[in-house]
Amino acid sequence: MTSLSTTWARIMAPLAGGDVDAGVLAAAATLAAPFEAELAGVYAPADVADLMPWMGEGFMGGVQVTAVQSLKDAAAEGEKVARTLFDASAYGRKTFTALTSPVWSALAMEGRLSDVVVFDDATAKGRGPLAETFQQIVADEQRPTLVARPGLKTDGCVAVAWDGGKEASRAMRTALPLLQKAGKVVILSAPASSARYFDPARLQSFLVDHGIKSEVHTLSETGDPAPLLLAAAKTVAADILVVGAFGHPRLQEFIFGGATRTFLNAANAPSLFLSH
Repeated sequence: MTSLSTTWARIMAPLAGGDVDAGVLAAAATLAAPFEAELAGVYAPADVADLMPWMGEGFMGGVQVTAVQSLKDAAAEGEKVARTLFDASAYGRKTFTALTSPVWSALAMEGRLSDVVVFDDATAKGRGPLAETFQQIVADEQRPTLVARPGLKTDGCVAVAWDGGKEASRAMRTALPLLQKAGKVVILSAPASSARYFDPARLQSFLVDHGIKSEVHTLSETGDPAPLLLAAAKTVAADILVVGAFGHPRLQEFIFGGATRTFLNAANAPSLFLSH
């Protein structure tokens, strides 16, 4: 059967105006290159409007004015850093956007007009100025997101965590362009750890229809599937692991952990392709 043509045209890299932006831009360029996609560097400073609820109604004293000006100065300095690092990127097809208030609304729109949003590992673990933005992009905006970790490459091994559920299905289908570029695709499944019945061979057949050959790696162990899948990803030397994100309500995931939290907090793990 003739495979369906899928591609990515715009890869977005949110920038905070710090040294970590260089790694995010490099990862976004790595992801964009096989598709000759646009690399969109988007600088997202702290929003002055976020201070207003603390300023009182209709009045700003000297302290408040100083705080606002300091935030504006920091945003301007951060933009200079982000632009410098962006200009240093050797990737050819790229655009730079510096957002202004309301920053989150503008950033959300940039994400909606991008195929994939790229963050670094520290941000995904809840550290840095864009940590909340990461959660909002994945859970609220439900945008396909790449958590870039050391060694990222698109032509290596891409593993798909598969349990037949809607979250895993959405992540897999969204990642089809990536799977088509991969040198090797492995389906990871842990049926003994799932209450859901599923046959990974069905996914294998689906991928064939999209021109993708894959291997199936079935785990016989029981228990929490997330650590099992992470260990299996390491066994097959996966460079990227495709997983569905936030299968439970977001607040429950935050309080009780959940598979998403396990994947995000794992050490020495492959890059993650998330879709909620």
